[in-house]
Amino acid sequence: MKKFTGFEHGMGIGGWLTNYKRFNVLPDHWRLPITIGDMEHFASYITEKDVAYIASLGMDHIRLGFDQIVVEESPYVYREEIFGHIDNFISWCKKYSVNVVLNLHKAVGNYCDIKEKVELLDDEELQNRFIALWIAFEKRYADDNSIAFELLNEVRDVDPEKWNTLAAKAIAAIRELNRGRLIIIGPTCWNNPPALKNLRVYDDENVIYTFHMYAPHEFTHQRGVLQAAQLYYNRDMPYPGDIERYRDFHRTLWNNNNAYAGYDRMDSRFLRNEMQGALDFIKAHPDKILWCGEFGTIRHAKIEWRENWMRDVIAFLKENEIPYCVWNYLSTPNDGNRFSLVDDDNRRILSEELGRIIAGNV
Repeated sequence: MKKFTGFEHGMGIGGWLTNYKRFNVLPDHWRLPITIGDMEHFASYITEKDVAYIASLGMDHIRLGFDQIVVEESPYVYREEIFGHIDNFISWCKKYSVNVVLNLHKAVGNYCDIKEKVELLDDEELQNRFIALWIAFEKRYADDNSIAFELLNEVRDVDPEKWNTLAAKAIAAIRELNRGRLIIIGPTCWNNPPALKNLRVYDDENVIYTFHMYAPHEFTHQRGVLQAAQLYYNRDMPYPGDIERYRDFHRTLWNNNNAYAGYDRMDSRFLRNEMQGALDFIKAHPDKILWCGEFGTIRHAKIEWRENWMRDVIAFLKENEIPYCVWNYLSTPNDGNRFSLVDDDNRRILSEELGRIIAGNV
């Protein structure tokens, strides 16, 4: 497989320009407006010190998530103040020799954890705005092809051809301006590995493909407040763990006794099975770059469990020469799924072992 040079092991930043508050708890008329408090948060939450620290951990790139409503003041009109924050972020990354992935984390009509009344893939005007937003980014950063554009985070479980069609239009629009832009696309079903088989592949060496890894959700999202099942079950889940504990979870919630048939422990063998879709993609497209753009564990899981899971996932990725980006650097207090890898107060890695693992020393 081709190398994703300069993007071998990175870290995502959420909680700044995306995931800064949870929209699913807001009434509809409060979801889209940006408040004074939001703008104050955008101006102060991430600084040069954060980028310097991420670089010191051995990361070679940062995946910066942003939401369409943060950048877009109104349809086709963009907030210069927000672009200024992104400009500053890119300059800090250059200072500390860290590459950048700009990731549209939440588009109007595709919030990964909320079903919209008007879906992006069913509305021509929303699709036009989506493409126009990326054209605005291309025009602003036209002189820097080291910046990768990730078109959209975690497209929901929708008709994959609808997403393939929109992604192709966006790629074509960017290519009219820049043949060398690095463009990243993932499949539907929240970028889960099995969905890679439905993703359109391009005769374009600067298109990179991505998937996410959160299996088993019962572990990575344990006791999370944003998923009904985990909130209802309300139980700690160790890793590695007894398979009966996970099967008990499924029996309790969905009466599914065969969810993990063939496994007697929840360990690296299970993870490899869950990522088989990535191996199938590599086998089918050995000339393409596949990047694991997001994976992680909820903050309140015991640190040794988090280390064990992260070690096994990264060992698999390195064994198969898959570059990766861990999720997430830091979490806001109101983020219902806090996946932070650093202490949210002192902004230092939660354990030396975790820092060693995410840098690829497994």
